[in-house]
Amino acid sequence: MTNAAPLPLDIRLMNGLASALFGVLALMLLGAALAYVLQLPRFAIRGVTVVGDVSHYNAISLRANVMPRLKGTFFTLDLQATRQVFETMPWVRQAVVRRDFPNRLKVQLQEHAPVAYWGVEGDSRLVNSFGEVFEVNLGELEQDQLPRLNGPEGQSARVLATYQTLQPMLAPMELTLEQLELTARGGWRAQLESGTTLELGSGSTEELLARLERFLKTVTQATARYNRGVDQLASVDLRHTDGYAIRLNGVSTVEAADMKKVIK
Repeated sequence: MTNAAPLPLDIRLMNGLASALFGVLALMLLGAALAYVLQLPRFAIRGVTVVGDVSHYNAISLRANVMPRLKGTFFTLDLQATRQVFETMPWVRQAVVRRDFPNRLKVQLQEHAPVAYWGVEGDSRLVNSFGEVFEVNLGELEQDQLPRLNGPEGQSARVLATYQTLQPMLAPMELTLEQLELTARGGWRAQLESGTTLELGSGSTEELLARLERFLKTVTQATARYNRGVDQLASVDLRHTDGYAIRLNGVSTVEAADMKKVIK
């Protein structure tokens, strides 16, 4: 018995090339079939399930506003791009998007919780509880009795933190911060609900607190000298090194000059 002679090299190369081509063709056909299946209408996104503490949106409103902007089917949808679409909605702070087989999305939304207005009077921007600025239709605001904060771009979190530090010090005297502003030069200016303006000066939070504490400890005695209450303060200047200056409503110009003296 004789062994079969080995095939020539060129024949073996051609056979190998043919096998490789058949393999590539099979993979291409499989890929085309898979792509066809993934694009079938039955896998088109049909609905959205919304979870989370949401008061301004529901599945119907999200479907109307978001669905036309989504591209792809259940399998081909880009979840990162879809999350960004949801986060363009005015009240949405954060969105987490997951697929819900076979043709739905499950979206967990976190809405902005407004705690203050931001900017000058008439500005439609707000500050949320994280100190972030966002913009909505103010007609949708459920609570409109909010303080107004203002400051340079990127300083909203700092201004909110300062407001949250100062307000508790005023509360025992039934005083309420209505406005707080960080000026371009780094100074702090405030206005109370009574209309009193306060120049708080610049410096660290500790320095602001020290000035405000000194004022609150002695202001009642200072206003009592003129038979006035704290709510009748027109302005307060805390920028002095060893005291502060006050101006009272209803005090004559002669008396006002006297009241502008620094309170030691």
